[in-house]
Amino acid sequence: MKIKIFISTLLCFSFFLISNVIFHLNYSYAAKKIKIVTSIPDLADIAKKIGGDRVEVFAIAAGYQDPHFVDAKPSYIIKLQRADVFIQVGLDLEIGWVPSLLEGSRNKKILWGGPGYVDASRGIELLQVPTTDPAKLRAEGDIHIYGNPHYWLDPLNGKIIAENIFQGLTRISPENETYFRQNLEAFEKKIDEKLQGWLEQMRPYSGTQIYAYHNSWPYFERRFGFKIAGYIEPKPGIPPSPKYLVKVIRDMKKRGIKIIIKEPYYPPKSSQLVAKNTGAIVVELAPMVGGMPGADDYFSLFDYNINKLIEAFKKAGIEPKHTSN
Repeated sequence: MKIKIFISTLLCFSFFLISNVIFHLNYSYAAKKIKIVTSIPDLADIAKKIGGDRVEVFAIAAGYQDPHFVDAKPSYIIKLQRADVFIQVGLDLEIGWVPSLLEGSRNKKILWGGPGYVDASRGIELLQVPTTDPAKLRAEGDIHIYGNPHYWLDPLNGKIIAENIFQGLTRISPENETYFRQNLEAFEKKIDEKLQGWLEQMRPYSGTQIYAYHNSWPYFERRFGFKIAGYIEPKPGIPPSPKYLVKVIRDMKKRGIKIIIKEPYYPPKSSQLVAKNTGAIVVELAPMVGGMPGADDYFSLFDYNINKLIEAFKKAGIEPKHTSN
């Protein structure tokens, strides 16, 4: 009887010991996940795709927010204090809120020059780099001195972003380099595959002229072949006056332009007024992942925007051009 009790006790103890070891191993594994903070959700999504199950990712800005203006909440500083990697768009897009958050975090690892700092714009071919004296740029509205910062809206730039993130993750966790590289290669392959379909969808509408509310779309425009003929804003970040809107209406009527694209965080009133007076259609596109329902990751962002554009072209009676491969 005593032997049975001893064996039973020993088995219970062994089970407890093994369970405890497994728990601590799982806890240790979870604790070792690389903590990533990004400025916008597109960078967060690409970081997840490269980092896989080795990372834990948090994006400060939401996809429906204007990335130029984000409230620097104390909770974001706490996230940054604990971060191993920080990834930003750069090019002064986040200049109004990221510097104060990084300074408040006092986390040397993720400050400029630190191993965990990633500027996703590195290696991007920038568009609309101003040649004006920087001291005079403010008179031109919300102009970025290094070039237009909305480069993630070209899927081929997504591959450059992914490479920059891969380099950052490898600096922090060199033992996972092979794993990160496999994920990078899978991401690049999927971009190439999806791009062929997106280009094929947009090819019949190559050269179609549209208006945009704000100058967020030059990279998207260049990649997919439509033409932005003008803007509802007279200058970036400057609301239109009634007098200016009269000029926009006159120009759109003259050119027969029937599409206006805008971001969800800009007021709709001016675009709707112009549309009412020109017979145009206002299309809200997703400027970032999560910016509209259905634009849930980096790939579906382009699915959503391209499908919405084509839907609007058809609704406006814009005839597709016959193309040959």
